[in-house]
Amino acid sequence: MPTALPGRGAGGERALLVQPHSPGRLDETLVQEFAELARSAGAIVVGEVAARVERPSASHYIGSGKVEELKAACDATDAELVLFNHTLSPVQERNLAKDLGRRVVDRTGLILDIFAQRAVSHEGKLQVELAQLRHMSARLVRAHAGLDSQRGGAIGLRGPGETRLETDRRLLQKRREALEARLEKVEVQRTQMRRARVRNAIPRIATVGYTNAGKSTLFNALTGSGVYAADKLFATLDPTVRRLESAAGPLALSDTVGFVRDLPHDLVAAFRSTLSEAREADLLLHVVDAADPRRDERIAQVDEVLAEIGAGEIPQLLVFNKIDQLDNPQARADSIGAGSALRERLWLSARTGEGLEMLREALAARFGDRMLAGELALAPAQGRLRSRLHALGAIRAEDVDEQGGWRLRLELPLAVAERLAAEPGGDALEPLLFAGPSAPTYNP
Repeated sequence: MPTALPGRGAGGERALLVQPHSPGRLDETLVQEFAELARSAGAIVVGEVAARVERPSASHYIGSGKVEELKAACDATDAELVLFNHTLSPVQERNLAKDLGRRVVDRTGLILDIFAQRAVSHEGKLQVELAQLRHMSARLVRAHAGLDSQRGGAIGLRGPGETRLETDRRLLQKRREALEARLEKVEVQRTQMRRARVRNAIPRIATVGYTNAGKSTLFNALTGSGVYAADKLFATLDPTVRRLESAAGPLALSDTVGFVRDLPHDLVAAFRSTLSEAREADLLLHVVDAADPRRDERIAQVDEVLAEIGAGEIPQLLVFNKIDQLDNPQARADSIGAGSALRERLWLSARTGEGLEMLREALAARFGDRMLAGELALAPAQGRLRSRLHALGAIRAEDVDEQGGWRLRLELPLAVAERLAAEPGGDALEPLLFAGPSAPTYNP
C-alpha cells in the first residue's frame, strides 16, 4: 500500500520553494504551478526562492552561495522542508539536506507524494508504490554509520557477507518484481475488459487534459457518475469507465489521470494502464481550462504527453471547460493557438451544465451521423448476435418466428454495424449493409 515517502511528512509542514532557472528566463507561472503542487500535497508554503543556474553543480545542483542563502531563508521562515522544482540526483538531494539541515524533496518526489495520497483503487495503489520504489531505490541511504558492515559472524547470520545496504536494495528489488507481476495481472484483466467493449462494438471515448481542467467534473456531468472531483491538482488518478447513452447509441467514456508539464517518466511508465485508455480510444475529449491564460501552452503540453504514449494520432475534440469563469465570454476564440485551430472545439461549463447538450450532440454527430435501419431475420443458432444487438440498444422491435428464430427491426450506427459484420457470426448483417444506410437521424 503506498504511503508518504520515507522522510516526507503527512502534510501541514512549512515548506520553502526553490525555482531553478536559466539566466534571465524565470517563468512566474512555473513558480505558481509548483506552489499549487506543494499545497496539493498538504504543505504550507512560507516562501519562494529563485535560483539562477548556469551550470548545474554535480554536488548540490545550485552554487554554494545560493545554498547559504537558502539556509538563511529557511532559518528566517522556520521552514521544515525544502521543495525543488527540478529533478535532483540522489547525491544532490542528500548533500542539500545535510547542508540545509532540512529534508529536501525534488519535483518527482513531490508528485509521487501527491499520487500516494490520491490513489484509491487496488491498481492505483500498486502503480504508485511501484513508482515510489523506483524513485527510492537510488536514494536508499541509512542515516547511521555502518552501511558497509557485514551480516556475518553471529550465530544464524553467517553467510556471504552481504552488506546492510545491499540487503535493503535486494528486498526492494524483490518487492518491485512482485508489484510488476501483480500489475501485469491487473493489466491483463483491463485488456480483457477493453476487448469486451470492442467485441460489443461500443465506441470508446477518453477524457484527457491538463490536471485541474475539470475532466472528472465533466465525466460526472455526462454519465451521472460519482467520480471524485475537486479544485486541486491530481484530484483523481484511477481510470474509470462508464456507459454514456447518446443519440448514436451507447458509448464507453473513460476518465484518466491529468497531465502536467515535466510529468516524471517513472509515473508515465507506472500508470500505463490509465494511459492506455487514452491510447486505445476512438476519440479523445481534450478538456481545457478556458479561464487559464496559458491554455494554449497547456494544450501543447498535453499533446506532447499524448505523443509520448502513442496517442498523438487519435482524433480529438477540444472541450473548453469553465466558461462560467470567463470575464468576457464573447472573446472566447481569440487566443486559440494555430495547432488547436485545426481541431473541432466547443465551449461549456461542466459545473453549470451550459453547453453540455452541444457536446452530446457533437458526439452523436460523430458516431451516429449515418444510421442503418431495417428488418433482420436470425436463426436460433444466431442467438449470440441477437444478444449483442440487444446490448447495443439497436433492437426496436422483435418477434419470434415458427422455427424458433427471431425477426428484428434494427436501428444502429453504420460504423457499428460494419464492425459487427466483420466479426465471426456477423455476416447476417450483410443484407442490411448491402441495402445501405437510411437518412441521418441527427442533423447537427
